[in-house]
Amino acid sequence: MDARSDQVVVETSLGSLPARRGKVRDIYDLGERLLLIATDRISAFDWVLPTPIPGKGITLTQLSRFWFDFLGEPNHLITTDARQIAEALGLAEFPYPQRSMLVHKTRVVPIECVVRGYLAGSGWQEYVRQGTVCGERLPAGLRQGERLPEPIFTPATKAESGHDENMSFAEMCRRVGEGLAEELRRRSLEVYRRGAEHAQRHGILIADTKLEWGIYPPHDPQGRLLLIDEVLTPDSSRFWPAADYRPGSNPPSFDKQYVRDWLEQSGWDKNSPPPALPPEVVERTAAKYQQAWRILTGQGCPETTP
Repeated sequence: MDARSDQVVVETSLGSLPARRGKVRDIYDLGERLLLIATDRISAFDWVLPTPIPGKGITLTQLSRFWFDFLGEPNHLITTDARQIAEALGLAEFPYPQRSMLVHKTRVVPIECVVRGYLAGSGWQEYVRQGTVCGERLPAGLRQGERLPEPIFTPATKAESGHDENMSFAEMCRRVGEGLAEELRRRSLEVYRRGAEHAQRHGILIADTKLEWGIYPPHDPQGRLLLIDEVLTPDSSRFWPAADYRPGSNPPSFDKQYVRDWLEQSGWDKNSPPPALPPEVVERTAAKYQQAWRILTGQGCPETTP
């Protein structure tokens, strides 16, 4: 497959270098560094769908790069420059520009650091059942999609496959230690706060987000805590247009919710291979990702960004 930046990339190959393939990213181990390449694969309900979303991997990479720069939070990113990546690989030319990040290898903290500013998704479902989110008691009478009095930190297991499972902060402390748990909570809330303030100024509400952290260097017990993976993207966050926000319902979002909604109505049983997405769903989803990029960064489509 021609892997130029204007082509759909479903799977990558770099000669004899082995890749570990996640739902979206292909990961190449370069010793002390990793190469993360975001493909155009899309997943829903724990399945990778058979139909890719053109340009999705580029949008995710470029938006993460924007946030790493904007937030100023210590992170694992070394470069997204294709020439520098080619040099690191000993290649004359790198075949996957704009969708790749060369990063420091870290010891990944096995916790999904979820921050919620609004009551949605699994948090809303738990609240309806028992008035809590991850065991944390919330005020009575909140509506679906309502803004919380303060953002809350709701950790979850980091599952290799299947669903992540919400956990209490006390359980997180037991798993990783109280000191690290406190730092993860503090810094995750700060990342969300700064990102949500920027997004709201540009007309997007970040309802919730999922962050990942790692220890660098990985073998140093006193290593630094770095923000890793992707940051505040449509794949890791719930983005709502501020103009359409009404408490009591979920606004149309800038993420793959359109895909989920179509799958829910398709008759698919979620236990067998998923159906192909129709062209209009693919086009609308790609447009939503690119729209989020344009609004948040104030730039043109990432496909044309050098």
